[in-house]
Amino acid sequence: MKQEKITQSINKDFETIRKVDDDGNEYWKARELMPLLGYVKWQKFEETIGRAARACVNSGQTVDNHITRSGNMVDIGSNTVREVRDWKLDRYACYLVAQNGDPKKQEIALAQTYFAIQTRKQEAFGKLSDVDKRLFIRKEVSEYNRKLFQTAKKAGVMKFGSFNDAGYRGLYGSPLVSVENKKGIKRGELLDRSGTTELAANLFRITQTDDKLKNDRVYGEDNATRTHFMVGGKVRQTIKDIGGVTPESLPPEKHIREIKSEKKKVFLAKQTKKST
Repeated sequence: MKQEKITQSINKDFETIRKVDDDGNEYWKARELMPLLGYVKWQKFEETIGRAARACVNSGQTVDNHITRSGNMVDIGSNTVREVRDWKLDRYACYLVAQNGDPKKQEIALAQTYFAIQTRKQEAFGKLSDVDKRLFIRKEVSEYNRKLFQTAKKAGVMKFGSFNDAGYRGLYGSPLVSVENKKGIKRGELLDRSGTTELAANLFRITQTDDKLKNDRVYGEDNATRTHFMVGGKVRQTIKDIGGVTPESLPPEKHIREIKSEKKKVFLAKQTKKST
């Protein structure tokens, strides 16, 4: 039971320090990751990063795609600052760091399991069909929406309808009801009629709002609602900056319920065929 609690705690810690850049790429800062892996001295941990980089090369990967140098400016007194070297590590790089860490450290063993599982999840996602990817992201949106509402509640939000609509207004450029009317869909069906790209934009909006409310310790209904609107707007602007199609212009797709029903029929048909 104790081991299970430790595992749950460290998994949560890994997700808490996870960051996402402007292009939607997740990463961890090495100096934040270091204590979670049981390291005290930066030099020792940087040696581990070096071994991870060599392992990356040996696996045929380009190191710069996974490990990039970063710097933090710190105050050293007398109105003087200096740069402290740091590294940005993607999930695969974190996995390699864990694999090349001190095996005697309990934290390393837990990290190896965590990042191995998460890396395999990403690999598995890449092999999914378009339909299964859509189903997977829709499930993620539901789960993270629940987490966001819990965070919003702790921030003092009581009018969840207004809070929710603020995120849509930021991302779609208009209230939810207007988006539904434009797409010609029923009330409350937007996410169930969204394709993979549109769902991914909403998932990014949701997770980033949750992180910002927590990290900035936002409190008060108005402040939380403004934060949700702002994050939605940032995601919208990013879509525009990369030349993407804004979500309100994406056509609605078949309802998720129908997709699940069709997959169930196919599964049952296969089972029947096997038994005959």
